[in-house]
Amino acid sequence: MIDRLQSLEDRYNKLNELLSDPEVISDTKKLRDYSKEQAGLEDVVQAYREYKDVTEQLKDAKEMLEDDLDSEMQVMVKSEIAELTESKEELEERMKILLLPKDPNDDKDVFVEIRGAAGGDEAALFAGDLYRMYSRFVEAQGWKTEVMEAHTTGVGGYKEIIFMVKGNGAYSKLKYENGAHRVQRVPETESGGRIHTSTATVAVLPEAEEVEVEIHEKDIRVDTFASSGPGGQSVNTTMSAVRLTHLPTGIVVSMQDEKSQIKNKEKAMKILRARVYDKFQQEAQAEIDENRKSAVGTGDRSERIRTYNFPQNRVTDHRIGLTIQKLDQILEGKLNEVIDALIMEEQTKKLEQIGE
Repeated sequence: MIDRLQSLEDRYNKLNELLSDPEVISDTKKLRDYSKEQAGLEDVVQAYREYKDVTEQLKDAKEMLEDDLDSEMQVMVKSEIAELTESKEELEERMKILLLPKDPNDDKDVFVEIRGAAGGDEAALFAGDLYRMYSRFVEAQGWKTEVMEAHTTGVGGYKEIIFMVKGNGAYSKLKYENGAHRVQRVPETESGGRIHTSTATVAVLPEAEEVEVEIHEKDIRVDTFASSGPGGQSVNTTMSAVRLTHLPTGIVVSMQDEKSQIKNKEKAMKILRARVYDKFQQEAQAEIDENRKSAVGTGDRSERIRTYNFPQNRVTDHRIGLTIQKLDQILEGKLNEVIDALIMEEQTKKLEQIGE
């Protein structure tokens, strides 16, 4: 492990030199790629430098014990050795985690698709609650959202909403939201006070660059139509809405959010590229990867992953058996406690696999 860490530090130092090279500074692509690579190494190199410093201090302290010290000084040195040993062990564990293989999509922006599923109007209202929850979480991270497409219902909420999240590491946290979310509560429309169970599905797709997934024009069928509002009535007379069909996969994306056909096509193309990329990734992973058993919540989107129980103010994540009585806070976007637990569970499983 130490050899690998040393080679990463050497590479980090080399990148420092490259990033001050006028030839690299004038080449936008190289500058971007080297900066991204350096940023990816920063945490592990920092931890390794701390580790080397602590190791050196520990060596010096142990050597001091061999000197002729009075009893008070011996107690102080032994106390320092205990503290340094603990720090060294903590850094070793931290470096092991930092050296785990990273998901190549972790730093990407994402598309989040929320759809009301079982439960009719109540499911659509719950989809709206989830959208609000994610919006608040995104805001707290300092990221940004952009609604791509939304289909509202007459009672409020969404039959479907697709939005983009832009921010460093967006996928690394939001990928755990893939799946079916279940709500248990008394609907506002329910006079008898009975608890209903409804569901909404969430799909989180990493944004795909053109170089990552090649989509040929000949493989896309483009249909245009007039935008429609609630109830299906036409809201404009121009053919601004666009439907893209990727013929090889059968994936369809419709977009009518913008008044311009060109803008709708651009938005639809971004979502189409992400869905095709996601489909190819899922297929490749299913073939080669028993990992799906160790991955937490990035698999089957029909899997029920979480229950939101309103009467008991309780949220349960079924993948890791986590139950917390903070539903009100979770719905305000305070998701870090849940997401951090999911990240820790996945890291623990990966470390166990390495040890086997």
